[in-house]
Amino acid sequence: MTVRVLVVDDQRVVRDGLAVLLGLLPDIEVVGSVEDGEQALGAVARFLPDVVLMDLRMPRMDGIEATRRLRADHPAVAVLALTTYADDESVVGALRAGARGYLTKDAGADEIARAIAVVASGQMVLDTAAQLRVVESLGGRPEGARTPDVRSLPDDLTEREAEVLGLIAEGLSNAEIAARLVVSQATVKTHVNHIFAKTGARDRAQAVAYAYRTGLAAH
Repeated sequence: MTVRVLVVDDQRVVRDGLAVLLGLLPDIEVVGSVEDGEQALGAVARFLPDVVLMDLRMPRMDGIEATRRLRADHPAVAVLALTTYADDESVVGALRAGARGYLTKDAGADEIARAIAVVASGQMVLDTAAQLRVVESLGGRPEGARTPDVRSLPDDLTEREAEVLGLIAEGLSNAEIAARLVVSQATVKTHVNHIFAKTGARDRAQAVAYAYRTGLAAH
């Protein structure tokens, strides 16, 4: 089934880039692109998309207010927030307004496509940063989960690489990690290669030892 998508972003280069990128993917039809929440309201009424890919910080009407109005007027339309920010106010605000998903703009094309399919099917999808913000806003954290401080991560590991390393230490395969993080196996493989290069690990066993030695794996 083809998913009809409306792109909403105030930056033209981002908006046009997303429209072109998504238009090349199978089972996705980009029905339009607009630059703010106010235009999004009219475009949804006109094009009746299945999913609105919504930036949050825009002039005139931001994505959170636009999401709230769209969900009230068009409850069948799913909103997937795609933004630069993953702060508490943005994540929780978008979800309270009715967004079914939340991704940051460092997501790859495969992640965005998969998230679009998920929210179009009526389910929810949150990237890792958004999950942490939701849990923290509730005054807790997932059992066994840690929120690494980016400044304290060793060997220039990124937060995502540290997360992947932790999952390797749990014994997950690349396929299982991809399913957990809602990314492609190719993306996971890239992270694993970066982890090996940065830590000097020659294989997964050495990477696991490194994870325990540096406290990136739960004992």
